[in-house]
Amino acid sequence: MKGFTEWTNVGKARPLFPGHYQPKVPADLGYYDLRVPETRKAQADMAKEYGIEGFCYWHYWFGNGKRLLERPFNEVLSSDEPDFPFCLAWANESWRGFYHGIKSKDTLINQLYPGEQDYIAHFHEVLPAFKDHRYITVDEKPLFMVYHPLDHPEMKEFIELWRTLAVQNGLKGVYFIGQTYHLKEEKERLMKMGFDAINVVRLFDFEKKAALTYKYAKWKHKIFRIPKVVEYKKASSFFVGDEEYEENIIPTIIPNWDHSPRSRGKSLVLNHAEPSYFARHMKEAIKRIENKPLDHRLAFVKSWNEWAEGNYLEPDLHYGKRYLEVIKKNVVEG
Repeated sequence: MKGFTEWTNVGKARPLFPGHYQPKVPADLGYYDLRVPETRKAQADMAKEYGIEGFCYWHYWFGNGKRLLERPFNEVLSSDEPDFPFCLAWANESWRGFYHGIKSKDTLINQLYPGEQDYIAHFHEVLPAFKDHRYITVDEKPLFMVYHPLDHPEMKEFIELWRTLAVQNGLKGVYFIGQTYHLKEEKERLMKMGFDAINVVRLFDFEKKAALTYKYAKWKHKIFRIPKVVEYKKASSFFVGDEEYEENIIPTIIPNWDHSPRSRGKSLVLNHAEPSYFARHMKEAIKRIENKPLDHRLAFVKSWNEWAEGNYLEPDLHYGKRYLEVIKKNVVEG
């Protein structure tokens, strides 16, 4: 859709129930364009100041060489700016209109897995990034995350092929991380596929662990046609678990969530996502990783700037830099 960006959804968001914090308006960085080098530098400078140690960029490869949204990262690579660590996460999923805030539920772009020649081409597409001096490594291997590992029909073969290609191209291998929202059900399968580690996202764990709270939210959603509303304070108490103490299980830190700019009344809203509650959650995540070997002391924040999902650390007009200050207090000063 010509002229459409995520800022379109963010800008037209409105409160859908009493006390609903919308619209969320960016502060220091404004409604920026990631194609602008000064914007990317400002983001990196801010992240560095507040204790973020690197950016994990979504990487889109839909098969048969089909790419999307590659320009900003390609410019980061070619310009050598900003001088800030990064890695890639393959967002291997089909794009559907509804999830991206477009009324149509049709599939916009299909994610395909055409086979070995495509996997080889994909590897060579990311190889310059892997060899960049800024690229984040674990055990001297470039870190590469896969968003939906179980959707790939040849994930095990893909991992083995890329590791072989990495060594052939002067690397020590690839450190593969598989992401999951269902650790208990998927952990064994992911490890058998050859993943070095698993990043667990517990954003929706409260649906089972606080079942009554969630049932009430669903009831109100059905009766009043408002989003499913759950208090962030309650939901965030389930964002990390004991499994994250294991060396190869990586926690996810979640400051906030409000999908209503994209999906309006059909969305999930974690209400009252106060920085003070985020600080409590952050401390629990840090506990899980602080005694791991340094190279494996990893945690991912979801997210730096997913504004259309109400999921961001960047400053807004309401909270300012308070989410970032929580990170700084626990990582830099902690």
